Amino acid sequence: MILEITSKENEKIKYIKSLLKSKKRLQEKKYIIEGYRILNQAIECSADIDYVVFTDEFLNKEEHKKFIDFLMDNGFKLYKTTNKLFKGITDTEKPQGILAVVKYKEYDLDEILNSNSNFFIILDRIQDPGNMGTIIRTADAAGVYGVILLKGCVDVYNPKVIRSTMGSIFNMPIIQANEEIIDDLKEKGFNIVSSYLNTDNYYHSVNYGDKVALVIGNEGNGIKDEIINKSDILVKIPIYGKAESLNAAMASGILMYEIRNKQG
Repeated sequence: MILEITSKENEKIKYIKSLLKSKKRLQEKKYIIEGYRILNQAIECSADIDYVVFTDEFLNKEEHKKFIDFLMDNGFKLYKTTNKLFKGITDTEKPQGILAVVKYKEYDLDEILNSNSNFFIILDRIQDPGNMGTIIRTADAAGVYGVILLKGCVDVYNPKVIRSTMGSIFNMPIIQANEEIIDDLKEKGFNIVSSYLNTDNYYHSVNYGDKVALVIGNEGNGIKDEIINKSDILVKIPIYGKAESLNAAMASGILMYEIRNKQG
């Protein structure tokens, strides 16, 4: 069954629009995904989808019509609205005409630390949504077990972050934590590896060990001194040209793959 929404005063429209704000997302533990492709990925990954909103324009393609039929046949809650109303509940310039409200997937921190995982990435105050999304996507590709977000990071459910993950948001355990998790990881036998310019250790000449937690710091200020002081290994990536440093997402990708390769 498809219900129609024709008024901007509709409670669903107001609610979805409210989820564009971080505070409301955190309060409700829900977020928005937008687009045909990412919605397909969400379904494949068994994401907890609350409901789907689409427009008449979305139905212009036969493939999209079949998709809506699939959703209807599988019991998803569906709402159809106008293009004008849809544009008011999205932050993209050229909306694709379909979005979904998805519930947060929460992870038990103790369960994760007591599992057989051997590789985490810790993000310290990463602020750029594009960097955050790309790091999550790269971590997924590199076989990292989970992404740990320390206080001060951009909201991982920001629509720009979600788009940048290219669907990896559904595969990658995301853990919100304070800095005490570093001590917990050390107690579990993890080497804390921090990306740091003021070291003589080049990333390709280091033995990382079997269990690694890689720390990537803020785009402008790097990693907090307190975390540097707790680190077991400090590494840097050589700069052969005139650039002052690498983008945080690029640096994290180089280091993640080097660590994963050395872990075998």
